[in-house]
Amino acid sequence: MYRMAKTIKRQLVVANKLSYFLFGPRGTGKSSFLKEHYIADLKINLLDEVVLIKFLNHPEELEHLVKALPKAAVVIIDEVQRAPKLLNYAHKMMETEQFKKVQFILTGSSSRKLKAQGVNLLAGRAISKRMFPFLISELGSQFSEEKVMNYGLIPLIYFSKNSKATLESYIALYIKEEIKQEGLVRNLESFTRFLEVMCFSHAEILNLSNVSREAAVKRTTVDAYLSIVEDLLLGFRIQSFKIKNRKQTVESEKFYYFDIGVFKTLCPKGFLENKNQFKGQELEGLVAQNLLAWCHYQNKGLNVYFWRTQSGNEVDFIVYGPNLFWALEVKSAHSIKSEHLSSLKSFGDDYPTAKKIILYTGEQKKKIENIEVIPIFDFLKSLT
Repeated sequence: MYRMAKTIKRQLVVANKLSYFLFGPRGTGKSSFLKEHYIADLKINLLDEVVLIKFLNHPEELEHLVKALPKAAVVIIDEVQRAPKLLNYAHKMMETEQFKKVQFILTGSSSRKLKAQGVNLLAGRAISKRMFPFLISELGSQFSEEKVMNYGLIPLIYFSKNSKATLESYIALYIKEEIKQEGLVRNLESFTRFLEVMCFSHAEILNLSNVSREAAVKRTTVDAYLSIVEDLLLGFRIQSFKIKNRKQTVESEKFYYFDIGVFKTLCPKGFLENKNQFKGQELEGLVAQNLLAWCHYQNKGLNVYFWRTQSGNEVDFIVYGPNLFWALEVKSAHSIKSEHLSSLKSFGDDYPTAKKIILYTGEQKKKIENIEVIPIFDFLKSLT
């Protein structure tokens, strides 16, 4: 268990009366969030093996239990993907007048099993929300740059008494419980090797043929493994920005592990490895996970992209939506030189309305040729 020095106010906002899914990797605080915001009339924890077996054998028991509750009851089902048939009964009750005031909150750390069994996520009757690791801006006075850079932002790990051991156990837990027990892959050794190889694709444009060669598995197997990583919410891809492009841009994607601590733990370690080899990728991944979470919590139609031209100009992140347009470059540098500005200037030529920002490891805010230069952690703390 972990204990916070004081309650961290999360930026996720949900409607009080609507039924919804709350997806997020293990340990990101889904249960803590629900405990803080709801008094459950019925709570079903499917991580409890006894409870799981009961509802696997008798999913109809859910309806029997809900019938005995108040009309405006709150029903929370944790890790619903472990018993997908419960969704059929929840859906049936949502469609029934007798239960129209019941709020169902269904949490999950994976959508894979639900999709595999043809579950349609309640045919739109419940909205879908995501819980991410902490945002830097959520931590306030409990922020520690050293802890973030070493162990990441997963609540379970961040507030552990032994973050290093907890992080290593966390990876083992996912591989053992989510991969092995669910039978998602036939060869666990190949999948583990794939996870390590994908570290070299973190914050990079994906070349799955190269991944296939380095991981020594078929190209089709790489596609299947990557799908598993995304369904388990362990990683995500961002698309290239192609809205009203004037320059010829690449048609590709970039990959990121969902948390800097998970990325660092999966990276190869040995005598010959340079411990600073992945420094730039770590910083870019940290910005990526904060931007993605912040955009989701804003609920204002914001999306995160990258931009790269065929001639080699690249901007790490484009944040684009109805009322916001940012172009951001992440630099692992204590000072900004003229060559650091070229890609943002090229992007600005085509998109003059975009706010151009360089995030760097220096300490002073500056403005150079209409480009804002901001210390990385100052920027991340401002994402509120």
